[in-house]
Amino acid sequence: MGLTLGLIGGGGSILTVPILVYLFDVDPVLSTAYSLFIVGLTSAVGSFNHFKSGNIHLKTALVFGVPSIAAVYTVRKFVMPIIPDPVFSMGSTEVSKSMAVLVLFAILMLLASFTMIRKSSLKEKEEIQYNYLLIFLEGIVVGGITGLVGAGGGFLIIPALVLLAGLPMKQAVGTSLVIIALKSLIGFTGDLGGDLAIDYQFMILFSLFAMVGILIGSYLTRYVSNDKLKPAFGWFVMVMGVYILFKELLLS
Repeated sequence: MGLTLGLIGGGGSILTVPILVYLFDVDPVLSTAYSLFIVGLTSAVGSFNHFKSGNIHLKTALVFGVPSIAAVYTVRKFVMPIIPDPVFSMGSTEVSKSMAVLVLFAILMLLASFTMIRKSSLKEKEEIQYNYLLIFLEGIVVGGITGLVGAGGGFLIIPALVLLAGLPMKQAVGTSLVIIALKSLIGFTGDLGGDLAIDYQFMILFSLFAMVGILIGSYLTRYVSNDKLKPAFGWFVMVMGVYILFKELLLS
C-alpha cells in the first residue's frame, strides 16, 4: 500500500482496506478505522518531501481540509456507531454492516480505477482562484466518504484542487497528502472510546511497513513513469473492485 501511494499519489491508498480484510482477516468495519490511521500516517510521511520542495499550498489545505476533517470526524464518531447491523433485510436476505461497507468500498474502487485509467484532461489555471462554495461542498463529500470506507480519497481531492482552486498538478498532489493526513488521523480519533476493539500493536506495525513502502515508492518515482504506471494500477484496482462485488454479493 505504501509503495503504491509513494509511486502514484492519488488513489494509492485504495488497497488498504482490501489488504486488511482479505489478507489479514480483519473485520471490514474495523479495517476502515485501521485504514484511517495507516493512510493518515503514511500520507504525513509522504508529504514531507513535497513540503521541502515547496509543493504544498497551506491556505488551500486549510480551505479544503476544514470541512473535510469535520465531515470525517462526524461520520466516525456519530454516524458509523448508529448504522444498524444488519443494515436492512428483505425476507431471508440480510445485508450486514460489513457487507455494506465492502460493497460501498468496491464501488469507490471502480470509480478510482476509471480516474486512473483515463488520460488526465485537467487544465491548470494561470493563477490560484478559490470557488469557496464548491470547495466546501467537495470537502464535505470527500470527508463523508472517507469516514464511511476509510479511503484517503486522493483521486477525488487532486482534481478538485486543480479545477476548483487552480493549483498546479505538483502542488495539488502535495497539498492532497496533507489534507489526507489531517482528515484521516483526526477522523480516526472519532473511533477512540467506541465499541471497536483496536489492536494497536498490529496497526502500528502495519503502518511502519507502509511508511517504509511510501519512502521506497517516492524514491522509485525518479525511474518509473507515473503516466504508464497509473493506468496499469487502475486496471488492477478495477479487477479488485469487481472481485469484491462478486464475492460479497454473489458468494456470501
